[in-house]
Amino acid sequence: MKRRFVITPQAKSDLRDILFDVAEDSPDTAERLQVEIYEAFQHLGQSPGIGHYHEELLDRSYRFWNFYSYLVCYVWARKPVQIIA
Repeated sequence: MKRRFVITPQAKSDLRDILFDVAEDSPDTAERLQVEIYEAFQHLGQSPGIGHYHEELLDRSYRFWNFYSYLVCYVWARKPVQIIA
């Protein structure tokens, strides 16, 4: 399957921190979460524009999407979508 997203270095760092934090309590949960996150990013790439705007933070080219207790920020108008944080 073609990847429909790219992850910025900042987002990679955020993701690494999240997974390390989860892995401290449960390595198995961290592995499952990583798979689910990448599947969610693929979903964003297939359906860009899901989520909501926060114009008080960034312009409308950015969207925010809740995934579990995390907030994903991404540029939806680019192909592939760009995961920012």
